[in-house]
Amino acid sequence: MLTTSKPVCRHYHSPRGAAYAALLVLLLPMLSPAFFSPLGHASPSVLSEWNAPKPTHLSLLMGALQREVPNEQKFELWASLEPQGWKPCIPSASTTGNTMKSNGYIQVFLDGGLNQQRMAICDAVAVAKILNATLVIPHLEVNPVWQDSSSFEEIYNVDHFIDVLNDEISVVRELPSEYSWSTREYYAVAIRATRIKTAPVRASANWYLENVLPVLDSYGIAAISPFSHRLAFDNLPGELQRLRCKVNFQALVFVPHINALGEMLVKRLRYPGQARSNEPILQVVDENTGEGPGKYVTLHLRFDKDMAAHSACDFGGGKAERLALAKYRQVIWQGRVMNSQFTDEELRGQGRCPLTPEEIGLLLAALGFDSKTRLYLASHKVYGGEARISSLRKLFPLMEDKKSLASSDELAMVKGKASLSAAVDYYVSMHSDVFISASPGNMHNAMVISFISSYDKEFDDIKLNI
Repeated sequence: MLTTSKPVCRHYHSPRGAAYAALLVLLLPMLSPAFFSPLGHASPSVLSEWNAPKPTHLSLLMGALQREVPNEQKFELWASLEPQGWKPCIPSASTTGNTMKSNGYIQVFLDGGLNQQRMAICDAVAVAKILNATLVIPHLEVNPVWQDSSSFEEIYNVDHFIDVLNDEISVVRELPSEYSWSTREYYAVAIRATRIKTAPVRASANWYLENVLPVLDSYGIAAISPFSHRLAFDNLPGELQRLRCKVNFQALVFVPHINALGEMLVKRLRYPGQARSNEPILQVVDENTGEGPGKYVTLHLRFDKDMAAHSACDFGGGKAERLALAKYRQVIWQGRVMNSQFTDEELRGQGRCPLTPEEIGLLLAALGFDSKTRLYLASHKVYGGEARISSLRKLFPLMEDKKSLASSDELAMVKGKASLSAAVDYYVSMHSDVFISASPGNMHNAMVISFISSYDKEFDDIKLNI
């Protein structure tokens, strides 16, 4: 409690003084944003939507910090897996060709994050093949969670995409002038005959032939939205499955500056003792292996507000956090994701709660990774910021992310762009020695299949069953 030896006048009420006080209240969040921000590095304030959680498993945390990992166990952790018999599914050259006249233009509007959109792009090419149609470069919707407006052209090399698929289907950057009216805005304001909005999840090839081909025949164009997960995996001809592989592993190449930034981060992870520049670096000895460039683990830790809210679990942030997440569920999903009728203990017993950063850290420690392990954190935002991952950082003080490895100038081209940032994480993950996914989803599926298929070699992957 603050005290003062000076008398305080309690009866003087100046209109000017009241105005100054009101102005101060309005300006305070701008003058001191960290005081109000739930994601700041400092401890949360009383005005935050959550309270800094204390370690939930303190005894386990202390035991992990004091544990000595035997050298034999360390060697097994970093050793490559025995060959599993995986081989690339893409033939060396196309045997199908693309000589038939196109039946019209296919547009797709893709929602979700980078990896969900990537899988949908593979499906879109396959659908264009099924319909013998010309694919317009897919439109990436603004992500409602991250508010990211990154376009296909900002993420992927369009010329390369078109060239690689030239023998399979026809791809155009934009519609010809006679179809220029077919835009996202056009379909947003009314029901249109050229929009396909009823495509079922995992639709068959026959569904597209029966429902979309007639639209192409009548209008010369069909716009499919929504399109995520709208093509089946089962009972498709091997030719279409191989085409999907070709799109994912050959046609979809990041733009040069994403590859360059990703390669720079990989270099700094493998050679942490070297100067942070793009000059040639000397080979160094890493104490994890005793030879060659250092090894590192990529942890895909998806513990953002979206994930936390969707689970309806309690993460130790108190009543304020529970209310904030309940409100978020209502605003974002408008009642489609309800507050759970189960207790937090029941939800965790059913495996419905994403692991917290602290729990992930304890699991990694139990596997044998220790404080000398170099960990790359592939995550856009962690709900709760630095305070939430403090236990994980205690266990793994060599933990890095994009911001710790690169300067603000070096990250300028991906700043504020969640999809570009995710693309850099994808690149760093692809080149890691061990990849660990804290939650099931598109990132894990894309990473593991892509690595095995495109590199024809083995790496360690751990998918946590939560």
